[in-house]
Amino acid sequence: MYTLPPLPYDITEFGPVLSKEIIQLHYEKHHAGYVKKLNAALEKKQAAQNQDLSTQIMIDEDVKFNGGGHLNHVLYWENLIPQNKGGGSLPDGCLRQVIVKTFGSLERCKQIITEICVSVHGSGWGWLGYCPNQGHLRAFATEKHDLAQTQKFLPLLCIDVWEHAYYLQYKNDRAAYVQAIWSIINWRKIEERLIQAQQ
Repeated sequence: MYTLPPLPYDITEFGPVLSKEIIQLHYEKHHAGYVKKLNAALEKKQAAQNQDLSTQIMIDEDVKFNGGGHLNHVLYWENLIPQNKGGGSLPDGCLRQVIVKTFGSLERCKQIITEICVSVHGSGWGWLGYCPNQGHLRAFATEKHDLAQTQKFLPLLCIDVWEHAYYLQYKNDRAAYVQAIWSIINWRKIEERLIQAQQ
């Protein structure tokens, strides 16, 4: 059984970028809902092992959707940190070096990811991923709750661009939400993921 992991910060710490109300709804309703539905789908899958293939495939779709929703949200919450605790600040180190090598600068990297996030049709995720085979980064998007691994990249950074992530506060201005979220990105956590991926 999967559980909703505790947030590593207080939900009031992200104003004015993300309001308490939007984080509470996002975490306690949407993310919690994916966890609940994932567990229900896994129970159905276990019970359906002797049923027809079409039934099993439909259950697998529920596992994929809700499992992806859970895993992507875990990464998303870990990606955030209040500004007064280092949010938005990329320290000198291996992550900065790889970003500059790949994109030319941090600002260019953020610009590309922002453009990708804004251009997602409907619901999905914007990513910064790492290719362990070739040792480079890539910015890309996935639809719905597809994992970064479906693009053959290990996930470093993700930005949720489902409407539930921003609509209460930013209405239909997804670009303003993505621009604002850079000020609370936890680059140290992302660097930890990069170091782990390089091992």
